[in-house]
Amino acid sequence: MKRILTALFLLSAITCVKAQDNYDTSLIPNDLLPYAGAVVRNEETTVEVKDFDYTLCHVKKAITVLNKNGDDEAGLVIWYDKSNIIKDVKGIIYNQWGKPVGKFSESDFDDESQHDGFSLFTDLKLKHYQPRSTDYPYTVSYEYDVKSKQSLDLENWHPLASDGISVEKSSYTLICKPDFKIRYKPINLHVNPVIATNKQGLQTYTWQISNLKALRSEPYSPIYRERMPSLKVAPDKFTYRGVSGTVTNWKELGQWQYEKLNAGRQQLSPVTVQKMKELTADVTDPKAKARKIYEYMQGRTHYINISVGIGGLQPFPAADVDQQSYGDCKALVNYTQALLKAVDIESYYCVVKSGSQKISMLPDFASMDQGDHVILCLPFKNDTTFLECTSQNMPFGFLGNFTDDRLVLACTPQGGKLIRTPKYTAQANLEQRKASFTLNAQGDLSGTMITNFKGVNYEDRDQVIYESKTDQIKDLKKIYPINNLEIESADLKQYKTDQPYTTETLKITASEYGSASGDKIVFMANPANRITTPLREVRNRHFDVHINRGYTDEDEITYTIPAGYKIDLRPKNVKIEKPFGRFEASVTVNGDKVIYSRKLQIIDGDYSKETYQDMVDFYQQVTDSDDDNITLTKGS
Repeated sequence: MKRILTALFLLSAITCVKAQDNYDTSLIPNDLLPYAGAVVRNEETTVEVKDFDYTLCHVKKAITVLNKNGDDEAGLVIWYDKSNIIKDVKGIIYNQWGKPVGKFSESDFDDESQHDGFSLFTDLKLKHYQPRSTDYPYTVSYEYDVKSKQSLDLENWHPLASDGISVEKSSYTLICKPDFKIRYKPINLHVNPVIATNKQGLQTYTWQISNLKALRSEPYSPIYRERMPSLKVAPDKFTYRGVSGTVTNWKELGQWQYEKLNAGRQQLSPVTVQKMKELTADVTDPKAKARKIYEYMQGRTHYINISVGIGGLQPFPAADVDQQSYGDCKALVNYTQALLKAVDIESYYCVVKSGSQKISMLPDFASMDQGDHVILCLPFKNDTTFLECTSQNMPFGFLGNFTDDRLVLACTPQGGKLIRTPKYTAQANLEQRKASFTLNAQGDLSGTMITNFKGVNYEDRDQVIYESKTDQIKDLKKIYPINNLEIESADLKQYKTDQPYTTETLKITASEYGSASGDKIVFMANPANRITTPLREVRNRHFDVHINRGYTDEDEITYTIPAGYKIDLRPKNVKIEKPFGRFEASVTVNGDKVIYSRKLQIIDGDYSKETYQDMVDFYQQVTDSDDDNITLTKGS
């Protein structure tokens, strides 16, 4: 019976396909195939705002996977919680000729709660479906609805989701009552909306696009937002889980957060207020007071994600955090604000887009969906300081590469304003290494290597420093490309000064580091910090070059060579200067000491696409230099 029903379903689907959609892959235009692992045949996103506390998003999509590079694009992930409810999920899988070969529904999805190891309370879940077909090409067609009990966070449109995908047709439609006013911002999208009134008297806004060619992946490309087409949509008036608001700019959005979500949540017990005053009683400098309070907060709290109901945007009360000693980023920032307020130190609750890519709030378009994290700003006169409140180990005033150098929304009593977090320059992001090694006549190496990590590099050993000594040594042996490396001792320390730095001191040996044969020893000049993979060639590059973050590496390695040996062959001195970077390497001799020096600096910024070939050549020269050997010969 089950087989009969399945056959009837497929027969029905085939009839439907003939009448409506034809996903035969031979119909894909040839100019959409280059660089494509998948082709979106059709995508329709329809958002209907039924009321301020009720929106319905309908998604219909068909995507053809051409090869294994496109498999991930065929997967379907739908997030949901108690306020965002999934409805009517269904899909069909087609072969290369557009004939149905399978179907799926909501029961075929993996349903996963977000037990991520740091979430205590969360009702956020996801449904995930990944087709198992490996008979390329194949097409996956699906549709579903998500019912949401809010109108603040409207679905945006990303017709070209990533590199390696082309698009035949894609559309976005917003349906709302005439009095529901929206703001929209097209980005890299040169399509005007068609605005009309439907039979029910509802306003409709429709954007359509077709025949988008796939973009190939290019090293050092600009961030996604700057190179992919997208559309952001936000309402002027909305309701977010029972809390209403009116927002047309960043000032109003910050004011809504400050007055509607944060207000009244910073009360502390008289005992805690008194404790803060006693803690800072002997300190007069406001910044020094703030440091003491920040370190107090770090010492008695820990980060746990909380995402239930309005908790997605509203912090838990400071008194609760004070009693329970945990909270998410919002709660810990709000709690730290309350502690600082107890000693009359002003601070701003700041919403930020986190991640190593520096993504700023759009200055001309205010919307809450642009942020995913909260940090704290202390607006000291001529010394604005930012704090990351979710880490027990982060130095005071240090953000690292998670939230540096980007525009964030500061929520102040006067409303919201965009401010920029600190930038760590190429000079500040320093990895500085000095080593003193002894090389014996058998080519064995021994000695000490000391490395300082500054700027964003301060965090480079965070995954190692809190491990056991045994695990530290295991991990460090994987980091350094030294053959036969043995680490006799490892000492890692972090110094939480105004300019924090990490120091790593290693005592090492490496048998047969040099190749000894007859009267000669050949060994690699650069033992610890080499570029082994040059940039790949990209002909006819499409995008300009974007270097997200600069850095400087400085290495000085001193070798004491065996008695009776002298240097026979050494690498040529190298010095290269480009707008995007500088490199120099040299070998000098002083008695029985051979000193290898290397400095590499990469300068962040945006450069023309013609610069890329210079970068390829630059990195090739660095790679070649890093592979150079020194040859010693025993004297007569």
